[in-house]
Amino acid sequence: MSEACAGGAVTHEPQRCSTVDIGMTRVFGLLGKRWTGLIVSVLMSGPRHFADLRRAIPGISERMLSDRLTELGGAGLVVRQVDEGPPLRVSYRLSAAGAALQPALRELGDWAGKYLGAEGGTCPEEFRK
Repeated sequence: MSEACAGGAVTHEPQRCSTVDIGMTRVFGLLGKRWTGLIVSVLMSGPRHFADLRRAIPGISERMLSDRLTELGGAGLVVRQVDEGPPLRVSYRLSAAGAALQPALRELGDWAGKYLGAEGGTCPEEFRK
């Protein structure tokens, strides 16, 4: 909705109602990429080394994990920390902004458990109506 300049009247713009919110577009542009949500989810329990992240997310390649961590770091959600050795190791943790995703991701997990059903991913019959 927008306000008209004269008199403060509110006008309705139907085309604005039929477009996706820019915030949601940005969120799903980042978190909607394969593996990204899983990486954030694993990091919710605390800092992890690269190899530990890779083991925690079956099927992700080293290259993809590295790319996604770089993206998440660039977005300000993940912090890369070099642990002085020996041996020299790199760990990753959620920033304050990344940690702020925890309630939303927990809600999504709860939603998935209720509406996507068991491991097969099918919605239980009582929710298909």
